[in-house]
Amino acid sequence: MIEIVELAAEKAGGAVALSRELGIKHSSLHSWRRVPAARVLDFERITGISRHVIRPDVFGPHEDGGQ
Repeated sequence: MIEIVELAAEKAGGAVALSRELGIKHSSLHSWRRVPAARVLDFERITGISRHVIRPDVFGPHEDGGQ
């Protein structure tokens, strides 16, 4: 599992809870090489991790460099 997903799972109460909130199977999280762009906004809403941290390639770098 990629680092950002591991961090998000911690914030969401575990990988199962995160996958449930995203409406996907738990095993799908393990196959991600990066968070799919279509899932970023839900991912951000659930975890509080900025979209700029999750996918800087899509949303650009976070202005203050943090979360």
